[in-house]
Amino acid sequence: MSIWQRKKPSFGFVSTRFAGTDGVSLETSKWVDVLKTHDCDVYFMAGELDTPEDVSFRVPKAHFQHPDILEIQKALFRDKQRNRSLSRKIHDLKEEIRDSLEAFYARFKFDILVVQNALAIPVNIPLGKALTEFIIETKIPTIAHHHDFYWERQRFHSYPAMDYLRSFFPPHQPNIQHVVINSIAGSQLSRRTGAPWTLIPNVMDFKTLPADPDDYSSDLRKELKLGKDCYLILQPTRMVSRKGIETSIELISRLKRKNCALVIPHESGDEGLDYQTRIEEYAKFMGVKIRLIADRISKERYIDKNGTKHYTLADVYPQANLISYPSIYEGYGNAFVEAVYYRKPVLVNRYMIFEADIEPLGFKVISFDGYLTQKTIESVKAVLADEKRLDEMAETNYMLGWRYLSYEMLDEKLESLLTNIYGS
Repeated sequence: MSIWQRKKPSFGFVSTRFAGTDGVSLETSKWVDVLKTHDCDVYFMAGELDTPEDVSFRVPKAHFQHPDILEIQKALFRDKQRNRSLSRKIHDLKEEIRDSLEAFYARFKFDILVVQNALAIPVNIPLGKALTEFIIETKIPTIAHHHDFYWERQRFHSYPAMDYLRSFFPPHQPNIQHVVINSIAGSQLSRRTGAPWTLIPNVMDFKTLPADPDDYSSDLRKELKLGKDCYLILQPTRMVSRKGIETSIELISRLKRKNCALVIPHESGDEGLDYQTRIEEYAKFMGVKIRLIADRISKERYIDKNGTKHYTLADVYPQANLISYPSIYEGYGNAFVEAVYYRKPVLVNRYMIFEADIEPLGFKVISFDGYLTQKTIESVKAVLADEKRLDEMAETNYMLGWRYLSYEMLDEKLESLLTNIYGS
């Protein structure tokens, strides 16, 4: 008898936000999809939510963009200053958020806490501190799903914050099961904290084929002021420097196609707008057409009060001729998994996690090491001109995705985590 037949636990998810199309929100929705197939109730607490109101608990100061949290971030990680007043502010905010955690728990009475990245990346230190104390004091079974760690980001290397980072990001407690999205992060977690970990990479529902384009999405190119014959290169990443967007611009310039555009569907997130400005200026300098469409992409389709249509990522992917994925660093590669699911050819920089965890699985891609060469450009041209090869690559990649990166794999991993809590 499986654990799902014996137990129907409820889950309380906590993060800084569950909204939009950032990687943490997207992966959380996939976990929720799997849990709901087993009739498990799920609840959400965050600073920003687009989850159903009857299962949501909004705490504004849990958001990484709350003014009080931004003040702390600036002091600790930009100015690298710490004084008693700041320490007191962190403590007081922690107490506020801790009270909110207690209220969230009291309202929904969930059995298992799932922390989505809020105990890994220190974008909200009072939240991480509050969560750690709540977990220790209540002894609630906890799954901490880590997407990015502070030691993976140069901007979080700050001695004034180090006591917080080492204590809460993440904490090592017996009732916490740590989940990482790549093996290198897991090794670092064990080396730094001594904590065991479970590997659960990003996933897609490969059992359900992607939907064909329909009437709603048929005008997407027109809405973006791109013609039907425009060669659309999609880079489905956030607008931050480690995503290597300059390389996609260089690719388009060197392909020398008359009508070609780079489309980027995600926003900058928590790292400011300086890099976006840099990319817009660089694209103009290189003579490359670029479309930044984060304001037109949502989790659900809708038409706003001005009559403007908003699309989903599922509407954008079918329009792409090529997925460009030149990231310098990725926690795993959600965009890579999506490209495989939507059966698109991928140009990928062999970033460290790709080389360690993805490449050995046998996916067929056009790859390069750090920078484009003329050989890379010719490989792109050759692949895109060969429809039979494109179909073969798409089919091979899709079946590998179903085997290694599917909901079925996630289901097995979650069952294993529950078995650790409830017994076999």
